[in-house]
Amino acid sequence: MSRSKRGISVRAFAKINLTLKVLGLDAAGYHELRTTFQSVALHDTLTFTPVRTGWSIECDDPACPSDRTNLVWKAARSLWREVGRRGLPSGVHVRIQKGIPVQSGLGGGSSDAAATLRALLRLWQVRVHPERLHALCRDLGSDVPFFLYGGTMLGVERGDVLFRLADWPASWVVLVLPSDRVRTADAYRWWDKDVGRRTIGRAGSSSFGVVPRSELTNDLEKPVVARHPDIATLIDRLQRLGASHAMMTGSGSTVFGLFDRASVARSAATALAGGSSTVVTQTLARPLFERASRPGARLAGPLGHRVHFAFAPRGFGRS
Repeated sequence: MSRSKRGISVRAFAKINLTLKVLGLDAAGYHELRTTFQSVALHDTLTFTPVRTGWSIECDDPACPSDRTNLVWKAARSLWREVGRRGLPSGVHVRIQKGIPVQSGLGGGSSDAAATLRALLRLWQVRVHPERLHALCRDLGSDVPFFLYGGTMLGVERGDVLFRLADWPASWVVLVLPSDRVRTADAYRWWDKDVGRRTIGRAGSSSFGVVPRSELTNDLEKPVVARHPDIATLIDRLQRLGASHAMMTGSGSTVFGLFDRASVARSAATALAGGSSTVVTQTLARPLFERASRPGARLAGPLGHRVHFAFAPRGFGRS
């Protein structure tokens, strides 16, 4: 994956939320969070190819938009303007190979946006100060900045104020995607209805070490499960199948289980594959994320072995 006639390719890694605490509403009416992001090796691959004129996006998943609603386009437009170019971005064709399912709580669109900025900085041979790059990501979405850094990070306020944590111990991760998808806006609306719209002050951070397993909870899980009880069933089955911990990630509907051994994780994914899309992957520590997410990065062995097994009807788990 290097710059050539085929363009520049870049990996966009998925995330899970090891913790997610909804603290309430800030003065502007946004939900204020305290969440622990964790990179996993499941990823999309984006290839940016120079063309004579125009801008186009193609994707191998029909659920992924190819028009200007795609965050890839919005990220390109944001960078184009940041470096002082007039008009709209042009001269690039983007091909997206989806490994991360759309609308799953795994951050695929946000990760694609951050990967787009990394790739176009190189393709267009421009520089942007890291603080400005973070700001561009924040304007695209509250969780987009995380995908600049990866590993294990604490996100506060709207999730866009980040603090590095000690990387979570290497774990196998079984991801299970129910047939019913959950819109992020719906999950927060249900939380507002069930818990109550309360206004809060600023959230602080009490720890920058390894996240205790006792804190692995998701405040959105209860209101989502109330409308989608099958999620609770999947969480219970993951625990019974040997997960050290299982919960919903983000706003759902994907759930994950953490495993110490690949064989146990693979057996659990096989057992659950009959009614749901499943994939076995691994947590991704920050040093490997930083190397593997660079545009044009070539990795021999280690990363390729991190997405081992996928059981899916379509569009899930490709690497």
